[in-house]
This record gives sequence, structure tokens and C-alpha cells, in this order.
Amino acid sequence: MSEFQPIRVESLVKRFGSFTALDGLDLVVSPGEVHGFLGPNGAGKSTTIRVLLGLYRPDAGIVRVLGKDPAHESATINRQVSYIPGDVALWPNLTGGQVLDALAGLRGSRDEAREKELSELFDLDLSKKVRTYSKGNRQKVALVAALSAPTKLLILDEPTSGLDPLMEKVFTDQVRLLAERGRTVLLSSHILAEVQNLCSAVTIIKAGRVVEHGDLATLRRLSLTRVEMVADPSVLPQVTTELAESGIKATGDGTRLVIQVSTEQVPAVLGIAASHQIGQVTCEPASLEDLFLSHYQES
Repeated sequence: MSEFQPIRVESLVKRFGSFTALDGLDLVVSPGEVHGFLGPNGAGKSTTIRVLLGLYRPDAGIVRVLGKDPAHESATINRQVSYIPGDVALWPNLTGGQVLDALAGLRGSRDEAREKELSELFDLDLSKKVRTYSKGNRQKVALVAALSAPTKLLILDEPTSGLDPLMEKVFTDQVRLLAERGRTVLLSSHILAEVQNLCSAVTIIKAGRVVEHGDLATLRRLSLTRVEMVADPSVLPQVTTELAESGIKATGDGTRLVIQVSTEQVPAVLGIAASHQIGQVTCEPASLEDLFLSHYQES
């Protein structure tokens, strides 16, 4: 693997006493990519992010962020990284504007024009003190600070927590804009629609291990496609028989058949539907939610 990947993690292990939070985890984020990082609570997402930021030291494995080791060079790395935690804690007696001043001072760089633009887009009053802010407004301060900073890499851990749908749309648009400008984003989220809309690549983890990774288009092809047919009850038994002869199982309720098949099997299913002149057919490609639930739903 290239040493110049913005994020490169190999065989990462992190233990807390007898509990193994990360068990040989691999993660590679390429330049200019918006990379989705998925898993339920307790899967190891936040632990991984804390290792990337140098807050935790790994027990084993290789970790590189912008080509550097966060265990020994976290101060240098964090000046080039924008980070948003899921639960933002700010100085309560400072105004929103003073918080932006403080964060820019810690980083050593800022873009005040961009801060102003984003504050307006997020409808954020920077003159108010943090203690008067709602959770959503505290999140907006963190978003303005992170999205405006002239950094190479953004690490976003549940960044839209507390935002209403309109502000989520502003966030989505701004991350997409950053990606178009060549910035790299690691987006940890439990909102699957958000990841599906933004990300070109995804890593799904479970119990501290990777269970799926790759570009979103490839992962969708690996998942099952849902085909539904609605037709006269007299036709469907023959359709079911022909599907079975092709090794395809269908379930139905008399007037409707539902088939779950691989991408490669879709043409055969549609061909059988066409041969019986079934006009009401819907075909839905696998979603990220389908892929995610395939690993987390108990049968």
C-alpha cells in the first residue's frame, strides 16, 4: 500500500483490559475520497477514530494519518485534520465566534470568509454564548470550524447529530463540495442514507473487525436485487416453476411474486417475466441498508 494514503491502517488491535475493541482492523482511505465508516454502537468506530487522532495508542498494527504516526506525531497531524465528534463539548462562557477564534488559534490557520459563509448557510448566530445554544447549534459551531478550516483531511464522527433535515441537507451539500475540491473525508455515521448519498467507498465493521469494504458500486453488485411481479393468479404458478428450474426461489401471495437474486440473475428473471407478458415488474438494486443489515440482523 502507498505510504501517501491519507489514512492507512493495517491489522490494528486495541484492548482495554481483557476487552478487545479492535481486532486486526484494516482501513484505507484514498485521496479525495468520501469514505463511509459504518457499524452499530460498540463496533469500534469511535475507538478507531481516537487512534487516528492519537488519543489512544494501538496495542498492535500500523496506523498512518497523512503519512505520519499519530502515536508520536499527533500534534502535527491534528493541525492538518478537521475533526467533528458526535457529542460536541465547547467552552460554555465563550460565544460561538470566540470558539471559532480559539479553534483556529490551536490549529494555526483559518479561512474567515469561509467561516462567515458557512455560519450563514447553517443559520448560526455567532454572537451568542455557547451555554445558550441547543445541541444542534453546538453541532453547527463544530461544523463551521471543521468545514471552513484549510485542512487536508476531515474525520467526521456522527457529524449531523442534533441537526434538523434542512441543516442535514446543507451539510451534505458542503461535504460534496469539499470532495469536488479534492479534500478527503472519513465519515462515520449510523444514517445509512447519508452515507449512501455522499460516499464513494464504504468500510463496515463488526466487533472490531472489517466485514465489508470497497467502493459502493462493487458492494451493491455483491448484494441481492429485489424483483417484484404482479400478475393474474393463473400465470404466477408457471412463472414460479420456471424460476425454480433456473435455481431461483420466489415467494408470493397469489397475485404477487417477490424474488431476491444476484445481479447476474436479474436478466433471467426479467426474461421469464417478459415471456409471460407480465407488465407490472419492479426491480430495486440493493441498497447500503441491505448490505449493512445482512451482517447485523439475526435470522
